[in-house]
Amino acid sequence: MRRGTFVRWGVPVAAAAVIAAAVGAGPVIAAVGGPPALPERSAQQLLADALAAAEKSPPPMSGTVQQTASLGLPALPAAGAGSPVALLSGSHEVKVWYGANGKFRIAMPTQLNETNLIVNEGQAWYWDSAANTATKLHWQGGARRSPAPSAPAATHADLTPQAAAEKVLEQAGEHTAIRVINTAEVAGRPVYQLVLAPKDDGSLVQEVRLALDGETYVPLQVQVYAKGAAEPAFQVGFTQVTFTPPAEENFTFTPPAGAKVEERSLGADGEAGKETRPGDADRAARGLKVVGDGWTRVAVVKASAADLTGGTPSDGERQGERQGERQGERQGEWRGHGGDEAEGRAVVADLLKKATPVSGPWGSGRLISTKLVTALLTDDGRLLVGAVTPEEITEAAGVR
Repeated sequence: MRRGTFVRWGVPVAAAAVIAAAVGAGPVIAAVGGPPALPERSAQQLLADALAAAEKSPPPMSGTVQQTASLGLPALPAAGAGSPVALLSGSHEVKVWYGANGKFRIAMPTQLNETNLIVNEGQAWYWDSAANTATKLHWQGGARRSPAPSAPAATHADLTPQAAAEKVLEQAGEHTAIRVINTAEVAGRPVYQLVLAPKDDGSLVQEVRLALDGETYVPLQVQVYAKGAAEPAFQVGFTQVTFTPPAEENFTFTPPAGAKVEERSLGADGEAGKETRPGDADRAARGLKVVGDGWTRVAVVKASAADLTGGTPSDGERQGERQGERQGERQGEWRGHGGDEAEGRAVVADLLKKATPVSGPWGSGRLISTKLVTALLTDDGRLLVGAVTPEEITEAAGVR
């Protein structure tokens, strides 16, 4: 992840990234609503405005963001409030502050505890009050680079409309019809809504609504609707926002007395000694392949059931330790945070038990379908995920 991208907007959520990766922007269909209304602007003009805003650091601002997911998943095992697993259903709230010179802070309060990610020029802190642990991050290259956060810190940055909107804007293409609504409002501020609808019948997405602040063009809300649904299956947006400079104290952090303090040095891409590689080369290095284009893109990675579940729940504590070590080695994550991975593997194991056996010319496997995402785990060791119909994903399974 580039420094500018992370410092400006944070890192996208897993589910949101899969959905947003299918989004493009093409032909313009401009529409206006009734008064009161913002000045009329075409979809092309708004896309240009949004892209220009994304290239700059956000203006000083602060607010409260709510993320809601209703993907139609079966009941999931219980997970901690700060876990990425917990973000797959229900509503979650974070508080955000953006300051000058790339400073930002994201806090996730829970009923009894709070976690914080604080980035201030040359350093970052991740504070977990439940664990009474503060992790200080340093990265190679000084202030020119920012750390690519690993779980659970990335969970916080994922919960911003800017992160989801950036994925939408990056995937602009020819597979989308766009209309503009200029009479909407988010967090008490007038917004332009870019309504992006797929042309591909194989997509599970009915439309994506991207709300841009009428004055600054900062993304304030992203809503993803599944086909045939009246309510969004995924939504992240500000419920309260203020475009004034936050107090400097919001970007300073001192570990409380008695807290455990850890330090970690990261390379340019979050791992010591490694540099990020853009585009296809980066995807190939991580074993990721993309089949199709536009709204029917399907991500394919090499994975088996054992890779995803890490064994059975009866492995208990030893499993969590192995998972934490494996995750640290493969993805540069912090040791000591294996619990989030263990929760994720427990969820995958539970979903696989409820998956539908399928087969075809491509082989056999197990299919998981939701309102917005379909996943196929093949018996030959591939995991395919996309915001597509089961027919689309099994067709993608035949592409080698």
